[in-house]
Amino acid sequence: MNDTSPVIEIKNLHKAFGELEVLKGVDITARRGDVVSLIGSSGSGKSTLLRCCNLLEDSQQGEILFKGEPVAWKGTGSHRHPGDAKQVLRIRTNLAMVFQQFNLWAHMTILQNVMEAPVTVLGRDKAEVEASARRYLEQVGIGDKCDAYPAQLSGGQQQRAAIARALCMEPEALLFDEPTSALDPELEQEVIRVIKDLAAEGRTMIIVTHDMKMAADISSHVVFLHHGKIEEEGSAKDVFGSPSSERLKGFLSATQAA
Repeated sequence: MNDTSPVIEIKNLHKAFGELEVLKGVDITARRGDVVSLIGSSGSGKSTLLRCCNLLEDSQQGEILFKGEPVAWKGTGSHRHPGDAKQVLRIRTNLAMVFQQFNLWAHMTILQNVMEAPVTVLGRDKAEVEASARRYLEQVGIGDKCDAYPAQLSGGQQQRAAIARALCMEPEALLFDEPTSALDPELEQEVIRVIKDLAAEGRTMIIVTHDMKMAADISSHVVFLHHGKIEEEGSAKDVFGSPSSERLKGFLSATQAA
């Protein structure tokens, strides 16, 4: 029997930056093997939701659970923050994030970039990590770039290196924040192929994306955010094939026209 227990659960999440309320009570569950895509206009709260999920941003209200374990908070409202540093580290290392701008260390080779966190943060054996890192770089199609530096790679190659770095943490889930939006169209396709392969492997993923075709192709669940609330959600077939809200219909029309 397949394990479909929740990896990430977000319940009634609220997040504000000063007076600006960005998330207004959002609920999301990503079960093992789910690919959840977050779509919506710029400013709808997608990236903020992802960063709250990984505890890179503090939320003011609501629950975040990782594999059924709730985040332990201290304080309330604008003073609320995670209260257990070890828990934060455990959750962050198990929810590996791939950022829009790659965030590779310029002074390290690609292999060193991929190895750094498993060795220094997780304390894993260096030889074992190197073998894993080389395997993941091969998997994303840049096994020949181990000794190159980030500046010597194209944007698409750098993003694939960032994905290999995330995979090398052996995470429970991958979080992608607009992984293709900084890339030219032809380089974008390289990265989309890798993400599709990961989805086919059954990896748990939450993806913030502007690429509706990719979201339609790989998502088990799609969430449309509008002004910090979930306007509509459902299977990719339902959300893209028969949207019910006027806002979602308008959003999809605008993205298809772009």
